[in-house]
Amino acid sequence: MAKNRQKKNSTTKMGQVRIIGGDWRGRKLPVLSSEGLRPTSDRVRETLFNWLQFEVAGVHCLDLFAGSGALGLEALSRGAKSTTFLELSVPAVKQLQTNLSTLNASNAQVVQGDSFVWLESWPERGGGEKFAIIFVDPPFYQGLMQKAVDKLFIKGIILNEPTESPVWLYLEQEKALPWPSLPEGWVCYREKSTAQVRFGLFRREL
Repeated sequence: MAKNRQKKNSTTKMGQVRIIGGDWRGRKLPVLSSEGLRPTSDRVRETLFNWLQFEVAGVHCLDLFAGSGALGLEALSRGAKSTTFLELSVPAVKQLQTNLSTLNASNAQVVQGDSFVWLESWPERGGGEKFAIIFVDPPFYQGLMQKAVDKLFIKGIILNEPTESPVWLYLEQEKALPWPSLPEGWVCYREKSTAQVRFGLFRREL
């Protein structure tokens, strides 16, 4: 009996995410069910991409703290030119790579490692790519949101100046927390909340 219990406990639990819209609409993909891995819900993703419906096609996206990759996958399905996924967990990265292979997605880069290390080394490691949409959904209860946002601006991944092509910054965090401080001129374009999550889309005023 002890051996059976040990085998059961060591089995990797799996969940799934469903692509809401685009070329892969309705596709269900396996994801790891593990502590700290919290895929953005169908409801939240549907709302977000309704906000972004005319902004995704043909642009480069960055998915920080990608986890299951649900946000970046949704962007690819809806015509994003590319998505770069950053994720620390090796098992999560392997599952994301498997899912991208299943979808025959060739316009994605998955980087295994600490998102802050990657941001610090950009543009050398990041190739200097300018991203039009950046998803920031860090693990909850670790105080990472402000640090991540600050790094995006300090490194110049997000330019703090008006541009003809808008840059969209999506933030997802604990419902009870205030939004992080952003540079002057940056405003919340849309925001909503669920029972536990506060999410918003930000841009710089032109």
